[in-house]
Amino acid sequence: MKYSTTLAALALASSAFAPAFAQQALVPAQSQITFVSKQMGVPVEGQFKKFDAQVVFDPAKLAASKISFTIDTGSATLGVKESDAEMPKPIWFNVAKFPQATFVSSAIKSLGGGKYEVAGKLSIKGNTQDVTVPVAMTQSGATTTATGAFAIKRLAFKIGENEWADTSMVADDVQVKFKLALTGIPKI
Repeated sequence: MKYSTTLAALALASSAFAPAFAQQALVPAQSQITFVSKQMGVPVEGQFKKFDAQVVFDPAKLAASKISFTIDTGSATLGVKESDAEMPKPIWFNVAKFPQATFVSSAIKSLGGGKYEVAGKLSIKGNTQDVTVPVAMTQSGATTTATGAFAIKRLAFKIGENEWADTSMVADDVQVKFKLALTGIPKI
């Protein structure tokens, strides 16, 4: 089956940041980006195995803070060989033409208590949408963990085209979830 449903993507993009923040980094082994869609009403969970983040975050200087992600769309997996073989194809992620999904923040707002709202642009398969992502941050020792979830519409990104655009087979709504371990973040 062709579930590539999502994407979620989430994704997100890289950019150059000020040297003062060079010590801030993603810890990939402790991080994950997953997505949940429904196929014929049944939740199907997948994940992206390869992604990177560029972070310049200071809770005292949110106007100067930036977050961007790059997700390797070819690393999407549902854990089913047949579905995983379909996701890179043009009808789903079209990995040959669009190997990455990206997210670039445009504004970060504090909601208090380690909670933030990150607005930005999510680009998947050549299509860009404005998204607002709720993020909760906790700190333990030198590691800051950022978690959150947000919904996207897969058809807005042309994921699952032609016969797969029928939302009775694969729902349009996709929930993207993330847990990102970061180092070098100032005290929240």
